[in-house]
Amino acid sequence: MFDLHRLRLLRELKHRGTLAAVAAALSYSPSSVSQQLSQLETEVGVPLLEPVGRRVRLTQQAEILVTHTEAVLARLERAEAEIATSLTDLTGTLRVASFQTAALALVPPALTLLRASHPRLRVHVTQMEPERALPGLLARDFDLVIAEEYPGSPNPRPAELEQEDLCHDALRLAHPHPAGDGGAAEAADAAGPTARLRALSGHPWVLEPEGTAARHWALTLCRSAGFEPDVRFESTDLLLHLRLVEQGHAAALLPDLVWDGRPATVPLQQLPHGPQARRLFTAIRRGRGRHPATQACRRALREAVGASGPPGGR
Repeated sequence: MFDLHRLRLLRELKHRGTLAAVAAALSYSPSSVSQQLSQLETEVGVPLLEPVGRRVRLTQQAEILVTHTEAVLARLERAEAEIATSLTDLTGTLRVASFQTAALALVPPALTLLRASHPRLRVHVTQMEPERALPGLLARDFDLVIAEEYPGSPNPRPAELEQEDLCHDALRLAHPHPAGDGGAAEAADAAGPTARLRALSGHPWVLEPEGTAARHWALTLCRSAGFEPDVRFESTDLLLHLRLVEQGHAAALLPDLVWDGRPATVPLQQLPHGPQARRLFTAIRRGRGRHPATQACRRALREAVGASGPPGGR
């Protein structure tokens, strides 16, 4: 029989990439991790790691072991869920990661609902962008991740993860008020969404950083309208985007969730090519869907979405 603890270390190495990263995540020394993996090689009877420069990578036999380890861990997740379901009171810790706007608009009301219905459940929340949070979910740093997907940029769907749609969050053009010449703005409005977007081609823009799905979507939208945006500001902080628009420094593409149902403070316009929206979803590891803590959290988030609405005052 192979040692499950050592198998998990091998799995961690696959997901985290280096012995140092595994050691840091699990509060071990790199030498201890290396020793445990050497012992696992002895148990298995074949090499599991091979050097690549200063790093190591998994051999084909190690990849086979990791695949089976994933299946074992998924089965243990189901066992944990069944035990939790058999109890009358929901306890323990649920580790959640969420990107910024969902953390601001959806997580606090969801926490209020969870506290009322399951006061002994401890929820630990980390604000983190999906690009980092979803790999962290695979590495078991989190139990549930609230993530986003922009139009035209579908996320990878690893077999080890299960996704559930939360809502679609409308995306709109936000611009300073007034936006340039009033007559020109009225003419652009009359000509439709593409003309309104193009009318801001000479205006400074704030977008998310290069390499993000949001940036790719925004650039595609602007280029389809016939211009390259003058990006003066880059940030993943959508509240900074909003502040720059409010102060007249930039145009932006903002989701409705930024307003959390409150009246909009800047002019908002529909975007070209029909309604544009990002998809919000929750992701968990395979086998954890029946855990009552996961179900309670997803239920609370759905209720929080129902209480939130589009920005008023437009």
